[in-house]
Amino acid sequence: MPGNGLVVVDKPAGITSHDVVARVRRLAGTRKVGHAGTLDPMATGVLVVGINRATRLLGHLLLTDKAYDAVVRLGASTSTDDAEGETIASAPAGEVPEDAIRAGLAAMVGEIDQVPSAVSAIKIDGKRAYERVRAGEDVRIAARRVRIDAIEVTGIERTDDHVDVAISVRCSSGTYIRAIARDLGEALGVGGHLTVLRRTAVGEFGLDDARTLDQLADELAVVDIADAARASFPAYELDDVQAAMVRVGKKLPIDLPSAGPVAVFAPGGEFLALYERAGTGPGDLARPIAVFV
Repeated sequence: MPGNGLVVVDKPAGITSHDVVARVRRLAGTRKVGHAGTLDPMATGVLVVGINRATRLLGHLLLTDKAYDAVVRLGASTSTDDAEGETIASAPAGEVPEDAIRAGLAAMVGEIDQVPSAVSAIKIDGKRAYERVRAGEDVRIAARRVRIDAIEVTGIERTDDHVDVAISVRCSSGTYIRAIARDLGEALGVGGHLTVLRRTAVGEFGLDDARTLDQLADELAVVDIADAARASFPAYELDDVQAAMVRVGKKLPIDLPSAGPVAVFAPGGEFLALYERAGTGPGDLARPIAVFV
């Protein structure tokens, strides 16, 4: 039976992230399974799933950067900002200049205020936005500050009525790729929505690490919790006295390599906890964020 660790899944299209968790629960033989960062049913790619104690890592992995490949279709807006919604407006886009497309995308790079899609999983007064939309409500979500590190145009295909723009995006957690498609279409005056979305990385875990559900059914590949912590966070090696302090959740008189989270390890390599700086100066105490033993 698998212990504590992460399973990096290459999610197929047509199923929910919850469906993936249910499959991994059956394969792992445990109910304690969760995922970091929901992917829509139409989306494919990297979905990080935690098993047993590693589920407690997922909330911290949610904060890591992500990467996506996507296709934006210019020439139509939809109710969901993607191909699964109904077309609500359209305009001929075949003649939109490439320079204008590139400039519109370049304007989104950096720290921006982005309005999430109305069919996102964001909760409004305790109810998810997409549930309110399906119930017929007019949902308005406030803009949120996100960081987009890069948008690379990897291809442009034209027809008489629309333009398909293939892009690769590197961004902070909380960025909505559907919103990039919507906002580009609005900026160009022709409407836009997402037709393809594939997540290529969550933090340090990419497609090379991912396995399909069929592959996992043959062999459940689990990244041990210690390896996952080393891959995802800065590491700090403890001595025996410090390790004993961590096991009971005490602060440590150590100078962490970064503000946090920092993964701390016992002398034998056992992953013990995530810590953060408790102050700003050298020698300030480090305090636990989450203890895993």
